[in-house]
Amino acid sequence: MNELIFMVEEAPEGGYTARALGESIFTEADTLDEVRVQVLDAVRCHFDEGKRPGVVRLHFVREEILAA
Repeated sequence: MNELIFMVEEAPEGGYTARALGESIFTEADTLDEVRVQVLDAVRCHFDEGKRPGVVRLHFVREEILAA
């Protein structure tokens, strides 16, 4: 695996959640800087040395509701 993609969303109760696509990896944090650290830590814990992806990509998803 060369690349792993995480979907990052704002959590309803505050902070952020990050979920890997195609792997069972989930983490959360209070700030975007902490999300980056937590994602890398979760990837290190999930994969054995030498089997980790070379690139971890974060996709930020943000929902806005507009009154019509």
